[in-house]
Amino acid sequence: MKRSIFNYFAGCALAGMMACTQSPTPKEEVKGEASKDEFKYQVEQFADLKLLRYDIPGFDQLTLKQKKLLYHLYEAAYSGRDITWDQKYKYNLAIRRTLEEIIQKFDGDKTTDDYKKFVEYTKRVWFSNGIHHHYSTNKILPEFTQEYFKTLVDNTKDAQWPVKEGQTAEGYFAEITPVIFDPKIDPKGVNLAANIDIIKNSATNYYSGVTQKEVEDYYKSVIKSDDPTPISYGLNSQLAKVDGKVVERTWKVGGMYSSAIEKIVEHLSEAQKLAESETQAKALGKLIEYYKTGDLKTFDEYSILWVQDTIPVVDVVNGFIEVYGDPLGYRGSWQSVVSVKDLETTKTFGQIAGQALYFEKNSPTMAEHKKEEVTAVSYKVINVVAESGDCSPSTPIGVNLPNANWIRATYGSKSVSLGNIEHAYDEGSKGSGLLQEFYTPEQAEMIRQYGTLSGKLHTGLHEVIGHGSGKIEEGVGTPKETLKNYASTLEEARADLVALYFMFDNKLVEINLTPSTDVGKAAYDSYIVNGLMLQLARINPGENIEEAHMRNRQLIAKWVYEKGKKDNVIEKKSVDGKTYYVINDYQKLQILFGELLKEIQRIKSQGDFEAGKALVENYGVLVDATIHGEVLERYASLKKAPYTGFMNPYLKPVMKDGEIVDIKVEYPDTFENQMLFYAKNYSFLPSYN
Repeated sequence: MKRSIFNYFAGCALAGMMACTQSPTPKEEVKGEASKDEFKYQVEQFADLKLLRYDIPGFDQLTLKQKKLLYHLYEAAYSGRDITWDQKYKYNLAIRRTLEEIIQKFDGDKTTDDYKKFVEYTKRVWFSNGIHHHYSTNKILPEFTQEYFKTLVDNTKDAQWPVKEGQTAEGYFAEITPVIFDPKIDPKGVNLAANIDIIKNSATNYYSGVTQKEVEDYYKSVIKSDDPTPISYGLNSQLAKVDGKVVERTWKVGGMYSSAIEKIVEHLSEAQKLAESETQAKALGKLIEYYKTGDLKTFDEYSILWVQDTIPVVDVVNGFIEVYGDPLGYRGSWQSVVSVKDLETTKTFGQIAGQALYFEKNSPTMAEHKKEEVTAVSYKVINVVAESGDCSPSTPIGVNLPNANWIRATYGSKSVSLGNIEHAYDEGSKGSGLLQEFYTPEQAEMIRQYGTLSGKLHTGLHEVIGHGSGKIEEGVGTPKETLKNYASTLEEARADLVALYFMFDNKLVEINLTPSTDVGKAAYDSYIVNGLMLQLARINPGENIEEAHMRNRQLIAKWVYEKGKKDNVIEKKSVDGKTYYVINDYQKLQILFGELLKEIQRIKSQGDFEAGKALVENYGVLVDATIHGEVLERYASLKKAPYTGFMNPYLKPVMKDGEIVDIKVEYPDTFENQMLFYAKNYSFLPSYN
């Protein structure tokens, strides 16, 4: 499970040698800056997006063997990026390659407003890994006309258009132009609306030619409900109807996405030779075997080895992992995070994992929904070296894996916070004006003093304790089976509520993680204002909330606001025509968080679909139009983009006599250059799969 960066932003940013047996594949020259003196975090801003960079503290102090290991994991990460594009929408790769041909070869006037709008559209598509917005999943519509698009195409010389076999360029553009411009064609990447066929009404390429009922019937027929160690059904395949039969097209070597997966395996095989521990080498071997066979039992074996491997400095997440992009929560988006452990910070915040049993025992949830024992939970702070697929450019700031409940219960889980991403976000947010605009002076001062710390603690508690807590009653199916399209929202709400409830617990003071419960106050102020107001800057007028994390935050904030009205726990104030939400009683608010946590844990433990649906639909979906309009107006005055993404460093091998003698880090200069660099060097999939 991953925690979105906007949640962190609202909470705290407001304030020995081994020769490599294979030389690196030659790459197009990196365009970037070789030095990071006076490191520049923010690179550019366009539309509703801001691009930052992050550095890699301590990289130069790593051994050559560790650097080589990181290099091959880095190469494996970018080798799979095309997979994410195709998973999101069947036309994404073709459209991306069309836009990139025009960007590089257009021989017309590049000073016009129309051309600038075209460049902005291309950047938005790059950012979202496709033509549907990375967060709202609404189709990104161009602000230039179809006629101008034809002008661009006609004046792009020596273009290699991504036509299908036997298709002419004219036929290709007749097919692709409506896909780009018509708002009625596949308007929503993921549609979670109630009372519709969420498979037919979602543009995602996880399914082909099937209905929601056919998907549900298929899994009813294959899932063994009495299996104590079930595989993650559907995690690594497209479910499609072929010749009238529903089948799974597995993503593996020799299967769907084979050409990209072969490259991933190639570099994972080199990484395995450089592993820092025997367990890490075995884990990478299992991951390679899984990619070759597509066997989900092998993926479970890999996950068990991975979660037990806590000693190495270098680590990686690579595979089909998170299921938020699947309306029914089966199929995993491809992603990779390559990292090094921040030893000092891990030592400090790792205490959270050591208190897991305390938090479980003292949870306000029902006794029958608590775990009797807490299996090994590890927590570390990492510095990211590379992110790819569904983790880039928009990145999580916290990760808790593996997602299989039985593995977590038996073998534990790994929770990580992305330290250098959090730091870059802090740096890039300085002087934003959000504190002054949306918080009272008293709230702003509290957040300035404790916001960064509260954000780190919230991430840790959310990932380590929240996602690792509670249990499902015997005989109840998995959340994706019982709670369906509401499962992700309710799970994120549960993890957030665990974090919020214990943010105000004296245990954090006792173990010297916080100086006082005032840190909890800063977290509460941030969360309520974000859930009721600030995050609405991401919603277009007239729209409701669709994204699971945003639904979760409004659900929590709106529920405690309404339930606390009698005691005026949270007060809605108007000052000079501006709305503020002020917490009058933090202790009562903690109790309310506990009550909601108890109910959501019950819903999950008992698989109560109707109660879960009611909570999400009544509190998490609908937007207050008056507040929304005010937020948009106030936010616009700050001239700040509501979404932030990250450009990744380059790892550049230094060669001597055919051997790698060092790995250097370089930093990208523009978003366009980085995207074109990736396109030239990591385009391993055909345009249609």
